[in-house]
Amino acid sequence: MHTDRDTLFQNLWENYCEVTPSAGHIHRLLDNTQGKAIVNDHIALRTFNPDRLNLEKLAAHFKALGYQQGGEYHFKAKKLYAQHFEHPDPTAPKVFISELLVDQCSAALQSTVHALVDAVDPSVTTADNFLYSGRHWDLDYATYQQLLEESEYAAWLAAWGYRANHFTVSVNHLSQFKTLAEVNQRLKDEGYQLNSSGGEIKGSPEELLEQSSTMADRAEVAFSDKNAIIPSCFYEFALRYPKADGQLYSGFVAASADKIFESTDSNRTDNKR
Repeated sequence: MHTDRDTLFQNLWENYCEVTPSAGHIHRLLDNTQGKAIVNDHIALRTFNPDRLNLEKLAAHFKALGYQQGGEYHFKAKKLYAQHFEHPDPTAPKVFISELLVDQCSAALQSTVHALVDAVDPSVTTADNFLYSGRHWDLDYATYQQLLEESEYAAWLAAWGYRANHFTVSVNHLSQFKTLAEVNQRLKDEGYQLNSSGGEIKGSPEELLEQSSTMADRAEVAFSDKNAIIPSCFYEFALRYPKADGQLYSGFVAASADKIFESTDSNRTDNKR
């Protein structure tokens, strides 16, 4: 496992950008004019819940760097469970890790996912590069399509494996933009399609968090029988509000996160850039 936090996040970022070319452009688009770097609010990772690859296996990499568990979240309709992790250093990005509750899915999906998970050598989960190591199993295009019919989440994870599903711009730290609506408008002016599920802005000042996101880029995946272009990763934007004690809220809103997951849905119109 990594012993340096910055190195881990840099590797995650570079791996993410390989299949999310819009990220670099958006980064430059929102770059501060006063010389401040874009601040990453959080990243998100996905996994399956069988013991060999469950949420705890991913979380261990961050706990080894001093991260501690924050909140937990349940997404009943999508059959997902998630936790977020924070570091005592407030400048460190937060981490949101979700897992598919495979045992709640159909027998066919369970059989497919367990076959994928069983193909993974347990030792890979402790390797330095595990969190950005991609897919560890063979997957044909027909199996991807079958998973897609039941769970966009399962299909995305089966195709892409282990990598950051998204990075998140902290709107609080932007010098050119003060509201999430301003950020969204700039993105739309540049031709990006936003995730409109539940509204372009999810959350509210009353909930202490507002979020928006682009729809995922599309990138080529090498399946075992063919190459195909499918949704890859997306960019998120978060604006946090202060709690009663004056500190910015550091958690997440389950209802908003539920809609953010849909940024990788394959049946939505793709970004045109």
